[in-house]
Amino acid sequence: MAHWEEYEQEGRGRSAAKRAATAIEDLAKILVDLSEAEYGRLPLEGDLRRELGVARSTGGHSSRKRQIKHFAALLRRDEETCAVLRAFVDGSQESHQQQTEAFHQLEQLRDRLCDPQQCAAALGEVRAAFPLIDAEKLAGLARSVHAGGDKKAYREIFRRLRGAAES
Repeated sequence: MAHWEEYEQEGRGRSAAKRAATAIEDLAKILVDLSEAEYGRLPLEGDLRRELGVARSTGGHSSRKRQIKHFAALLRRDEETCAVLRAFVDGSQESHQQQTEAFHQLEQLRDRLCDPQQCAAALGEVRAAFPLIDAEKLAGLARSVHAGGDKKAYREIFRRLRGAAES
C-alpha cells in the first residue's frame, strides 16, 4: 500500500488537513466577531489573546483578513486551546439560542394575552408559570389592549412577563 493511501484511509490526507485548517479559520473569524462581553469571558491568555485583540482592532478588509489568517495559524499550533475555544463558542451560541427561544415564547404569550379570544387561557398559563406575577394588573393591561389597541399597555405586558421570567 502506498504511503499516501495510508494517510487518506486514516483521514490525514491533504484534503483532511485543508478541512481542519478551514475549520480553525472559521473559528478565528467567529472569535474576532465576538461581542465585548463575550470577548472578556474568553478563556484565552498571553500571545493568543494579544493577537486576537490585534485582529479585532484591525480595520480594512484585506488587513483584517490577513490578521485573522495569522491568528488562525497560531491557533493551529495549539490543539488543546483550539478545543477549549470551540467549546466556549458552541456553549455561547447554544446559550444565545435558548435566550432567543425564551424571548419568542414570551412574545407569543403576550400576543395571546392581547387576543380577546385567547386571553383567558393565556392568563391561566401565566398564573401557572409565574405564580408571583400580578395577574389582575396583567388582565387590566390586556383589557386596555383589547379595548383600544393601547401600545403602551402592550409593551408593559411584555415587560412584566420578562421580569417574572427573569426572577
